[in-house]
Amino acid sequence: MADWTKVPAHTIAAAVKSGEVSALAVTEAHLARIAALNPKLGAYTDVTADRARKAATAVDAKRARGEALGALAGVPFAVKNLFDVAGLSTRAGSKINRDHPPAKQDATLLARLEAADAVLLGALNMGEYAYDFTGRNVHDGPARNPHDTARMTGGSSSGSGAAAAAGLAALTLGSDTNGSIRVPSALCGLFGLKPTFGALSRAHTFPFVASLDHLGPMARSTLDLALAFDAMSGPDAADPVCWTDKPKPLLPEVDQGIRGLRIAVAGGYFRAMGHAEVFAAVDQAAKALGATDLVEWPEAARARAAAFIITMVEGGALHRERLKTRIADFDPEVRDRLVAGNLLPGSMVVQAHKFRRHYCGLVARLFKAHDVFLAPATPSTAPLIEQKTFVLDGQELPVRANLGLFTQPISFAGLPVVTTPMRAPNGLPLGVQVIAAPGREDYALRVAHALEKQGIAHSHVPEIA
Repeated sequence: MADWTKVPAHTIAAAVKSGEVSALAVTEAHLARIAALNPKLGAYTDVTADRARKAATAVDAKRARGEALGALAGVPFAVKNLFDVAGLSTRAGSKINRDHPPAKQDATLLARLEAADAVLLGALNMGEYAYDFTGRNVHDGPARNPHDTARMTGGSSSGSGAAAAAGLAALTLGSDTNGSIRVPSALCGLFGLKPTFGALSRAHTFPFVASLDHLGPMARSTLDLALAFDAMSGPDAADPVCWTDKPKPLLPEVDQGIRGLRIAVAGGYFRAMGHAEVFAAVDQAAKALGATDLVEWPEAARARAAAFIITMVEGGALHRERLKTRIADFDPEVRDRLVAGNLLPGSMVVQAHKFRRHYCGLVARLFKAHDVFLAPATPSTAPLIEQKTFVLDGQELPVRANLGLFTQPISFAGLPVVTTPMRAPNGLPLGVQVIAAPGREDYALRVAHALEKQGIAHSHVPEIA
């Protein structure tokens, strides 16, 4: 009998549709695994067991009646706790928000996954107000990396990374402002999709930086990312930046191969300030794909600096009243950066956005000669949970600020990225970013899937002591 907590989402959906297994049996297996392992991993903050059983039973009843099932039939999923879940307070990783009344409706993406017959298991741990790259949360405790529970998951979608990697959900949703899907995907050994800015609705989620926020899925297979994206995409008037047109389905594109795609390695900024194993992983992927071009990526360091300014100022403005009235209830590290953001002159964020327009133009030129770029996702494998600094290029630097140094310049331009999971020589996961032009999630997924088919990129559920 299959262990349904360790197989990918597309396999579960096929088995539920065929009658090989019931949605309720899959759900119960995941709920049992959550009960056994979540105390060790700190992935979930809320488990919606009754709702999950009710939804799974409804899926099984549809099949019994001979009705067509959705693309994600019976797939257990969970969401970062900044997504509204009807009946739960939307914590956004904070102490303050849990005093809010329960949400009255579900986030758009959650509702769309359920419309595809996926089964919600609960809400997941995260860095406070999404301002975190580590996965540490002073209110709910840290999420722990299933590959080594002494190590970070990465953040801020920390519970999303831990849950998907540990088999506590087949699919999870996270948010990515500066790298918060890609960092935990890399450190936890997952495939993660940060779509093009505006491709997926952010409606009914707690924001961080409206001009940079993205939402997306994390899973153990490229096919799962495509299934989830297809189920969730489409216009939504409740999110003013969400595209008005529904993108073409990704699932038919994933296995089209890489013939004709012009693939390069991002050079310059993306070949410095990292440990040797992260560059070796990029080179391994490039060799497997036949990619030999090394292309300088313009103005990446300045883009990262501008992203920091926009994050601090917009994030600080969002939380100004909370800082005035409940400053003692913030994580001190988050508090200090939000306070600093309120002290920066407005002219700095105006200049940062002006530079962003210029930078996006520079990046657009890169894609005239190439379709896809490869770059590291993080500068190292997962640091220890209490580790404050690491050494990059001979410099001792703060972990919290620098785990996203390779992700920030990419989300700053709103580009679609698939993080592909690989392994360092010591067995710990690390990730390679597969970066494409705006709207070309299909290119990024085709390349990631090619790496997956070759066994270069691989995600598995580890044994957890």
